[in-house]
Amino acid sequence: MLIFTLRRLNLFIFTMFLLTLLSFSLSFLFPGEQLINISGQVNATPKQLMVLAEQYQTDNNIAQQYIAYISHLFQGDLGISMASQLSISNEIMSFLPATIELTLVALFIAMIFGIPIGFIAAIKHRKATDNIILTVSMLGYSIPVFWLGLLAILVFSIQLGWLPSAGQLSLVFEIEHVTGIQFIDILLSDSPYKWQAFQDASAHIFLPACVIALAPATIFVRLARTAMMDVLDSQYIRAAKAKGLSFRQIIYHHAIRNAMVHVIRDVGLQFANLVTIAMVTEVIFSWPGIGRWLIESIFQRDHTSIQGGLLALSSFIFIVHIVIDFIYAALNPLARESRNGA
Repeated sequence: MLIFTLRRLNLFIFTMFLLTLLSFSLSFLFPGEQLINISGQVNATPKQLMVLAEQYQTDNNIAQQYIAYISHLFQGDLGISMASQLSISNEIMSFLPATIELTLVALFIAMIFGIPIGFIAAIKHRKATDNIILTVSMLGYSIPVFWLGLLAILVFSIQLGWLPSAGQLSLVFEIEHVTGIQFIDILLSDSPYKWQAFQDASAHIFLPACVIALAPATIFVRLARTAMMDVLDSQYIRAAKAKGLSFRQIIYHHAIRNAMVHVIRDVGLQFANLVTIAMVTEVIFSWPGIGRWLIESIFQRDHTSIQGGLLALSSFIFIVHIVIDFIYAALNPLARESRNGA
């Protein structure tokens, strides 16, 4: 396990090096002056620009400029937004929890529906049930998320009036901002209406989370189906059949447990796709997350926010991927071996 941990740590360091190098390079690729792009100080006086040039080492070679940029990152300084003139670090810490909350709920919905349906398709392999599930999964994956989001609002919010169409919580509830994750803040609140607020927050998150979860759920269906089929064709399942175990016992006591291990391995890879879908969904549902903030920064040509937002989102996705790798290694000891842990 130590070698596996060191290998993942080296991978994390190398990936962060590439991410920071990309973020640093964007300041040269964006139009305008490189110093303003990297600091966001669009209204700086000539004296302030001289101080910034000294801090970012812009008069020195590229390597020294990159080291100066890294030192600012270690201090939590991502510059200030060109549009709002607020600290990008503070804005990221303000918007990122809402995105984490939305993506985790969407991931839970995708897994709780996609994985069991995939197992059913594998058990009913080459039967009508399997064909129907695969067809529906292909259709679900093909639906554009922006069209699905607008359709969901039209049907469930406007026509039926079942669910709210925008925001994170109704304005009638005043919940103190503690962690930024709405459900946790509501539970920590002393408000006498916190359970009503909890229900309201659940209603607000349900529709965008389902829209985000559709495409990953269809992928989980195929992953779970493939994993279950591989398990059912394995030698130990055949040995269990030879011992006289019923098909139900084989499925519940052996097949599901081993198939789940293989599905968990691919959760990290799907998380990046889920965050990408969430960025578009946040705009449609006016969800106060980092994806919506980043897209608005692109429209406003806020180059400093784009650099900081991409770095924060990419780092978050990669950290989640590493955590899932450790969960998979804990469940599957073979993944810790040198030939499998690369």
